[in-house]
Amino acid sequence: MKQVLIIDDDPGVCGFMEDIIASMGYGATCAPTLAKGMEMALSAHWDVIFLDVHLPDGSGLAAVSQFRKAPSSPSVIILTGEGTADGAAQAIQSGAWDYIVKPATLDAIRLSLKHVMEIRQARGSASPSLRFKRDSIAGDSPELSDCLAAATDASGSDANVLITGESGTGKELFARAIHDNSPRSKGPFVVVDCAALPETLVESVLFGHEKGAFTGATRSQEGLIREADGGTIFLDELGELSPSNQKRFLRVLQEKRIRAVGGDRETEVDFRLIAATHRDIEGLVREGAFREDLLFRIRSLTITLPPLRIRRGDTHIIAMRAVGTCCHRFGLADKGFYPEFLEALTRYPWPGNARELIAAVEAAVIRAKTEPLLHPIHLPVHIRTELAQAAVHDSTTRKVPSIEPLPRALDTLSHAEHMEAAEKSYLQEIATLAEKRIQEMCRLTDLSRAQIYRLIKKHNITL
Repeated sequence: MKQVLIIDDDPGVCGFMEDIIASMGYGATCAPTLAKGMEMALSAHWDVIFLDVHLPDGSGLAAVSQFRKAPSSPSVIILTGEGTADGAAQAIQSGAWDYIVKPATLDAIRLSLKHVMEIRQARGSASPSLRFKRDSIAGDSPELSDCLAAATDASGSDANVLITGESGTGKELFARAIHDNSPRSKGPFVVVDCAALPETLVESVLFGHEKGAFTGATRSQEGLIREADGGTIFLDELGELSPSNQKRFLRVLQEKRIRAVGGDRETEVDFRLIAATHRDIEGLVREGAFREDLLFRIRSLTITLPPLRIRRGDTHIIAMRAVGTCCHRFGLADKGFYPEFLEALTRYPWPGNARELIAAVEAAVIRAKTEPLLHPIHLPVHIRTELAQAAVHDSTTRKVPSIEPLPRALDTLSHAEHMEAAEKSYLQEIATLAEKRIQEMCRLTDLSRAQIYRLIKKHNITL
């Protein structure tokens, strides 16, 4: 039976939802707090989670991505009594399936639940990474899996694709993977660096030219667009296109025909377009720096790649693959890691994303030479410097909770009772310092999430 978890502190809403879900043939269970809901999400299989926004111990909206990382990868539907446009945007951008505002109609709830169950069933349990060839794309985080699922969908069509994301997140790797998994995989994959297109020669570079078309044209030359015939053309750094080049590309996309410079006839070209940019392309449109009609044609499908700091779990996977590649390339024996090396990779924010991480690992391998294990000492100086500064900052700003003196009434208690009272006092102090955030409590105490939950329950502490 499909299982649904309802996280809401209103008993009336919980009962109402349980009746609806049971009538559809699914199992339903309620949790009154965010902490209890997270505990249940991590310990059992759930297909769908209905999540309230305002809960006694925190915001459900801020926890959407955490719930989606639960072992069963449940779909999350926000159910809130105080819907806002910003809240809806945050929910969808965090990966929520739907955003429903209370009081919701019976039909709205049933329809959303019915559709999410149908689509989960159709997609099956196979991970996109198992069906999608992605040799150069490392990682298995939920955030990356979402992008792989979108790339899988894109590879099965011939629609134009826009890939966005910070520099170094792997936009060209995704573009190549989409091409390699598409029916055009046997055709060419042609990269056009939009930032490097020379304004005076752009027509010749893109469309080609005939012999004698201009001074220096000693022979005929095919353009990049013609080279992509039967395959894919990749416009890298689309946001750098000049207005005149934007107009040229728009015409080519509309007509799929080009005329070489100095030529007297047009020829048809069959290509699939994938574009990428690290810039806010919609912001450029608002500023008048990018054509809105061109954007509409390019982004039939959009894939937004998350920065590495968002998918920390992939850091070690990317690093280990990079180490193996570097050792093979430099003819070195495979290297292992000191725990401190992997910890350093996790702590550093990687503003240059995977590209910076791979370069740092390569530098570490070179510095280590024949040493069998990599240590933080092998990392580039600027990374070690930032990590050292961050460690000093943490040590000077971290507050050590003080334990209140025990009341005189406790003087007659046993040693075990004294220890239990001290433990409770300590936990209350930690909760106050962490502003009742479980993740911060884990960081301050070096305890696991499960241990924190156990102590909260043991001492009946309300967050």
